[in-house]
Amino acid sequence: MKRVTGIGGIFFKCNDTGKVRDWYRKHLGFKTDNYGCNFMWKKADNPEENGFTLWSPLKNETRYFEPSVKEFIINFRVGNIGELAKILKTEGVSIVDEVETFEYGKFVHILDIEGNKIELWEPNDEEYKKIAGDNILS
Repeated sequence: MKRVTGIGGIFFKCNDTGKVRDWYRKHLGFKTDNYGCNFMWKKADNPEENGFTLWSPLKNETRYFEPSVKEFIINFRVGNIGELAKILKTEGVSIVDEVETFEYGKFVHILDIEGNKIELWEPNDEEYKKIAGDNILS
């Protein structure tokens, strides 16, 4: 079974999310919204389909990264999150929560060997395109 298929997003803590988003918009040309910036790309195995990677600054006070004490989370795209979560559990990987389903995909969080929180995401790219609209950077 294929496990990780790509990077879904990079999330990091900062003092002022608005100022950080504005700086990246002004100096690097990011097309930001309240969540950050989406980078669109074509899927290698199916160039007719788009994928995206999210860049997102979060407030220093966020508890989203817990139980990790790191300043970042990397989100990896996966193909079958339910099956992968079962396999990882049998391999002794720390699963932080249960698989949750949203209109833009399914998520579960794990910890790596050093306690870094990792977000696994089975995307629903078609639904996401409807939600994101003009906020997608291509």
